[in-house]
Amino acid sequence: MGMTITEKILADHAGLTEVVPGQLITGKLDLALANDITGPVAIQEFAKFETDKVWDPAKVALVPDHFTPNKDIASAELSKSLRVFAKNQKIVHYWEQGRVGIEHCLLPEQGVTLPGDVIIGADSHTCTYGALGAFATGVGSTDLAAGLATGEAWFRVPESIKFIFKGQNFQPWVGGKDLILYTIGKIGVDGARYKAMEFSGEGIAALSMDNRFTICNMAIEAGAKNGIIVADEKTLAYVKERAQRPFKVYESDPDAQYSEVFEFNVADIPLQVAFPHLPENSKAVEEARGIKIDQVVIGSCTNGRLEDLRIAAEILRGKSVHPDVRLIVIPGTQNIYKQAMKEGLIDIFIDAGAVVSTPTCGPCLGGYMGILAKGERALSTTNRNFVGRMGHPESEVYLSGPAVAAASAVKGEIVHPQEVA
Repeated sequence: MGMTITEKILADHAGLTEVVPGQLITGKLDLALANDITGPVAIQEFAKFETDKVWDPAKVALVPDHFTPNKDIASAELSKSLRVFAKNQKIVHYWEQGRVGIEHCLLPEQGVTLPGDVIIGADSHTCTYGALGAFATGVGSTDLAAGLATGEAWFRVPESIKFIFKGQNFQPWVGGKDLILYTIGKIGVDGARYKAMEFSGEGIAALSMDNRFTICNMAIEAGAKNGIIVADEKTLAYVKERAQRPFKVYESDPDAQYSEVFEFNVADIPLQVAFPHLPENSKAVEEARGIKIDQVVIGSCTNGRLEDLRIAAEILRGKSVHPDVRLIVIPGTQNIYKQAMKEGLIDIFIDAGAVVSTPTCGPCLGGYMGILAKGERALSTTNRNFVGRMGHPESEVYLSGPAVAAASAVKGEIVHPQEVA
């Protein structure tokens, strides 16, 4: 019987010829990662193991991205914990402030995550790296500590759901964010619980890597164990100029078994807005039209890449942010920031009246750089809109792609980009 790409990767890393859904395995890791929130907890747990060295300092990534530059004493102590551990353990993949970026933008950019990898991260959006054809999943800090000590992790092999996106006739401005919000709207936030979401079809093949990262990033918002896209020519072109080590490409067998198969035509998918307080509350942008907003955030590990900034700048060029709106733009990495400056995008944002931040997760998790007050409403290109996610529990967060976000910042209410383009 054939295997899916997820099953093949897990089988290979477990030293087995095949695996089946539901099977418990122990697999070797290619990378274990943590940030300045989850890392310190993992470091404390790691100290309980009968070893004082991580299994391989070249296969660990520590990324202080959530509260850096530090916002207070508590966050400074968290970053210090990460910094000291990285130095003592001679961790290869550690970036200090000034070089660091949002982890799920930074690691692919730096060639640290590659096709065929098994990656665990103490961050739920570790599933982002599935866009490269890797098995990548979030774990708790205790599981990460075990991975740091042993170089292995246990998994229950997930069932796979196949999502086929037919055609390449996208509606104007529609991108990866709209495809994944539409999908989550169809299956719900638990529709892929502990399953692999495998994305395929002409529509996926037509998307850029930036858009593919966005799709896999939000697989966890449907409850998935991982999201994954088979590596193609675009993937290989992206990784070959970045890869720091060899990699292997896997693909699903023609007779692979799926628990479900969904087919969508991209021509039928309009721009999406997810209403509070769940990503599954996704509707066409027209249904959100006219909703007043106080803040817009363009950034995060979901939509903080260069293509996202280009789209936003295209809409904002020569325009001004509405006087009742705060627009915050957060490039995902320093390299993205630099390229945006070279292309004049940062000038466009500032001239429009936006705040441009150094790379950080910041407001996405209600950390800093844009906390909402009681009764305020934000439209954000981030990945979650739970109650209190971005600040006060009586605030509201709507989710969209960069085009809708930028246009809405100009109008002061949620609109279709064609209204300001």
